[in-house]
Amino acid sequence: MSTLDGRILVTGGAGFIGSALIWALNQRGLTNIMVTDVGLTDDKRRNFAPLKFSEYLEAADFRARIAQNPDAFGPFSTVFHLGACSSTTEKNFTYLLDNNFAVTKELAAWSLARNTRFIYASSAATYGDGSQGMDDRDDNLARLKPLNLYGESKHLFDLHAQKAGWLPRIVGLKYFNVFGPNEDHKGDMRSLVNKAYQQILTTGEVGLFKSYKPEYKDGEQKRDFLYVKDAVEMTLHFAEKGSRAGGLYNLGSGEAQTWVTLATAIFASLGRKPAIRFIDMPAELQGKYQYFTQADITKLRSTGYHRPMMPLDAAVADYVRNYLVPAKTLGA
Repeated sequence: MSTLDGRILVTGGAGFIGSALIWALNQRGLTNIMVTDVGLTDDKRRNFAPLKFSEYLEAADFRARIAQNPDAFGPFSTVFHLGACSSTTEKNFTYLLDNNFAVTKELAAWSLARNTRFIYASSAATYGDGSQGMDDRDDNLARLKPLNLYGESKHLFDLHAQKAGWLPRIVGLKYFNVFGPNEDHKGDMRSLVNKAYQQILTTGEVGLFKSYKPEYKDGEQKRDFLYVKDAVEMTLHFAEKGSRAGGLYNLGSGEAQTWVTLATAIFASLGRKPAIRFIDMPAELQGKYQYFTQADITKLRSTGYHRPMMPLDAAVADYVRNYLVPAKTLGA
C-alpha cells in the first residue's frame, strides 16, 4: 500500500535531493506537497521554479509551530525528512547536533505519534573509513566510527532511533555519493561532476586529489556514485511498494568506481580527451578521507526494489548534456 496517496511533507525541499524528490513526485502527478527549507538562495529558487507543491514554510517556523501545536498543519501521510546541514567539513558540532539530530528526533516522534510514514536521510558518512564494513544491518550500528562531525551527527540519530525502538517503524536512508541536477547551491559540497564541468570550461583540465595511502594510486580512490534520479526513485520506493519496510538502508549503485573513471566519463560527455592533474589534499582532510565506499544494496533489493541503475557513463552524460551545458534544473 502506498503512503503517497495523502498529503506529503518534504523538508529540505529546495535542496538537492529534496527538490529532485518533488520533481519525481510531480512526475507521478502528485502536488499535494508541503515544503520546508532554510533561506531560499537564488540557486535554491531556481530548483523550485518548475516544481509544483501546495505550500512552502521556513523550517524554523514549521518547527516552532508544531512544538506549540502538534496538529497545527493537519495530517500527513508521509514525511520525507531530507533537510540537514550536509557539509562534511562543518566544525560547529552544537549546530550539527541541533540541526541534524534534535530536529530529526522531534520530527520522527511527531510522525510516529500520528501514524505518519517517516523516511529520513542518514548518510554513508556514518561508515567512516569502512573498516567496520558498509552493510546496513541494524545490529552493526554501535561499531561504526564516522570520520567527521557531519557523519557523527547522522550516526547519533540512527543510534537513538535504534535505542528508542523506532527503527522497525521508520526508514533511514544511507545515501552514498549522489550527483546530478539541482546541486549548484551546495558550494564545496557539490559533486565532482559539477565542479569538474566548471574546471574544464575554465582550464581544460580536472584536478583530483593525490592518494596518501600506498595501496591506492592517485585518482584510484573509489566511491559508490549514485545518480540523483536513481536516488529519488529508491527513496519513493519506501513510500510505495516498500512501505512496510523499516530500518536502515544503503542507497547506492552497489559498485565502487575510481575518481579517474568518473572524470574520464565527464570528458567523454563533452567530446574531449581526458586531461587530469593530481593535486594535494588539504591537510585537514587527509585523516578524514574515505578511500573506498561501496553500498551493499542486498537489503534494498529484498524490499522489492528491482529497478536497474543508470550506468555511470550514461548518468554523467545525461547530467552534463541535458542540465549543466544548457544550465537547466529538473523539470525546467
